[in-house]
Amino acid sequence: MIREGEKVVLVDPRGKRYLVTVQERDFHTDLGILKLGEIVGKEFGDSLKSHKGHEFKILKPRIVDYLDKMKRGPQIVHPKDAALIVAYAGISPGDFIVEAGVGSGALTLFLANIVGPQGKIVSYEIREDFAKLAWENIKWAGFDDRVTIKLKDIYEGIDEENVDHVILDLPQPEKVVEHAMKALKPGGFFVAYTPCANQVIRLREKLREFKDVFMKPRTIDVVIFEQEVKRECMRPTTTILAHTGYITFARKI
Repeated sequence: MIREGEKVVLVDPRGKRYLVTVQERDFHTDLGILKLGEIVGKEFGDSLKSHKGHEFKILKPRIVDYLDKMKRGPQIVHPKDAALIVAYAGISPGDFIVEAGVGSGALTLFLANIVGPQGKIVSYEIREDFAKLAWENIKWAGFDDRVTIKLKDIYEGIDEENVDHVILDLPQPEKVVEHAMKALKPGGFFVAYTPCANQVIRLREKLREFKDVFMKPRTIDVVIFEQEVKRECMRPTTTILAHTGYITFARKI
């Protein structure tokens, strides 16, 4: 049963999604006005009619909905890259993560959803405006119980110890390698998301200096070919989601 104050996704007959909070107010769309208070007591999968008679399906929000509807500022880490970070680093419920370059907080939301309420994320950010925007998104998504944003330059050091993963979205990740060595648990992952090849080269050169501390790094680039499926033909779509960033993984031994 849905209660007042919960968040729900409303899907109109065209498939357009709206992420709203259930409360006593009118919600205006081009297909009519919805009285959100009428959702109280309904179940996910039920419908709500607008004053024009259009039915909106009521669904439970998932992390993809929060990522789609969050407030945007700086460029975000794309879900295809966030998913590979989770998969290749083996991020799990209860993990302790230090990240830096929080931006709008998209990767933070993705990771917070994975580590769960028993996990912890400390996010370093040097820009106060980015930190404020990210914190608004984190609270809105309900992850403020497991995330802390720290206004500090991670290039100057990592305060935390016994960390499961250090994950960076920064222009010079090589400056954090030695700090990460001290902060990470054995078996923990150092992960860097970098848009440009020269950033990868600098980082890999730095990691080579500590080959006795980190296992051989790997760098990947993720490309998505969505398929256009029709009865008479299936083929890749003309729009390809290609390079967004290189992701480098190095595991502490």
